[in-house]
Amino acid sequence: MFDRQAIVDDISSRPDVSVLIVGGGINGAGLLRELALQGVDALLVDKADFCSGSSAALSRMVHGGLRYLEFGEFRLVAESLKDRNLLLRNARHYVHPLKTTIPIFCRFSGIFGAIRKFLHLGAGKRPTSRGSLIVKMGLTFYDILTRKNRVMPKHKFASRRKSLAVRPMLPKDIVCTATYYDAWVSYPERLGLELILDAQAIYPEARALNYVSLQGAEGDTVLMRDELSGKTLRIVPKVVVNATGAWIDFTNRIIDLDTTLIGGTKGAHLVIDNDQLYEALADGMIYYETPEGRVAIAMTWLGKSLIGSTDIRVDNPDDVRCTDDEVGYMLESIRQVFPDLQIDRSQIVSRFSGVRPLQYSDADATVQVSRDHFCAVNEPDDHLSFPVYSMTGGKWTTFRAFAEQVADTLLERLDMERRLASDDVEIGGGRGFPEDDVAMRRWTSSLVERTGLDKDRVDTLLQRYGTRAEHVAIFTTEAPDEPLKHHPTYTRREIEFIVRHERVVHIDDLLLRRTAIALLGELTRGLLAELTEIAAGACDWPEDRANKEICRAEAILLDRFGIDLRPGL
Repeated sequence: MFDRQAIVDDISSRPDVSVLIVGGGINGAGLLRELALQGVDALLVDKADFCSGSSAALSRMVHGGLRYLEFGEFRLVAESLKDRNLLLRNARHYVHPLKTTIPIFCRFSGIFGAIRKFLHLGAGKRPTSRGSLIVKMGLTFYDILTRKNRVMPKHKFASRRKSLAVRPMLPKDIVCTATYYDAWVSYPERLGLELILDAQAIYPEARALNYVSLQGAEGDTVLMRDELSGKTLRIVPKVVVNATGAWIDFTNRIIDLDTTLIGGTKGAHLVIDNDQLYEALADGMIYYETPEGRVAIAMTWLGKSLIGSTDIRVDNPDDVRCTDDEVGYMLESIRQVFPDLQIDRSQIVSRFSGVRPLQYSDADATVQVSRDHFCAVNEPDDHLSFPVYSMTGGKWTTFRAFAEQVADTLLERLDMERRLASDDVEIGGGRGFPEDDVAMRRWTSSLVERTGLDKDRVDTLLQRYGTRAEHVAIFTTEAPDEPLKHHPTYTRREIEFIVRHERVVHIDDLLLRRTAIALLGELTRGLLAELTEIAAGACDWPEDRANKEICRAEAILLDRFGIDLRPGL
């Protein structure tokens, strides 16, 4: 079992560390692994759970950024496509090809608007729909950027007749559709956790703690608070990296650095259980335009449908929630591409919202703000004797590239040499993941023989954990096990494995990030009580702690995800 207290005690006795990373989202986790590969002792802390902020609120896409071509961001698109392809190879257990279809309603519209965007003159006062010519140009360039390392089919156009034959719910006035491939991620929060687990396995001096908050800094010391015990930790770093994303400026102010680096925008999403929508999406994604010219998505995700998103400027990321107005906006926008679709609000099983950590910009339209990344540096001064690097901007897909670039800068500062590149380093359960159906059958058959579990059970574990399923399967057979009463596809020992080995501190970590149970609308009061009872036994929680965990989880689920578990509802 992971011994959190041992790390806290070790930090107290050995406070010196080369790199302190504040923020355990995807960028911080990626940087920790990158530094571990180079043999750099580093400590990552997050005031909440790993990948619980903006990194948990993505659209579940791993994409090259087709839209960025309009703004001439060719380097960012090329970098995104490269890292998308690397994730398809290195995290094949969670990152999968995504067939994406664009409904097109005109032939030549949007040419002048595209020229204005490319020249950074804005999009004009009236939004114009992107016609087939503009879409064709963008997708052709997309294909050119991946021609040397192509891993998925090139784009194709289909006539109105063929398009409606495949997706009859599309509007009858489309002129054609375009289809291309990007990628989607099934369990993004788990992928972030695996980066952290891999880092410590690669180099034990690369450590991470969730629920440790920044309190302040002065001279050579950073003050942290362990949110579980209330204990103050004093860290003496050579370098501090602020990887808190949308919270970067707030974090810097805690250590008396006045920065204006982030100008984030809110993106909200809905998870919907609607058979008509799921069938209309045909196990893929629709990429479409809203009336005001924004792009939106609707895709299948783990048996449900996911739609989004909004793009609203925000001041404080802690205040972000998916509002009823946004729900109405998204339900109305999906009818632009499926006009006969009937969705009842009761079919929304969860909603979530996060902040894109965009670079600060005074651009009139949020769509014009670059999704690129850079690292701002505050050098040592009379107040702080260490430099502070702020990882600004970026997108989920490019976390590895961003981490690589920051790590190289830090290595130079620490007078160290790069040992390894991360391009070909597989992640977590993607390590040794079967590459085809034949290898898949061989892998599952071997685990069935060694554990005595049936094939369907092994297949389920492989889908959830990749090749880490081997460790889960063995653990479940080392003592008596049984399916959960309220969710039989999970077992008691499987949940116990997650709690013991995957840094679970609160029960909402389990519901929202180690599994997708809550987001998929599978949580009931009975299941919450059952899961809490298993966690309490594994962690030796007293009864009052278990009751507090249930109350905490119910409050978070209602406030942030629109999941109401109150009795009778």
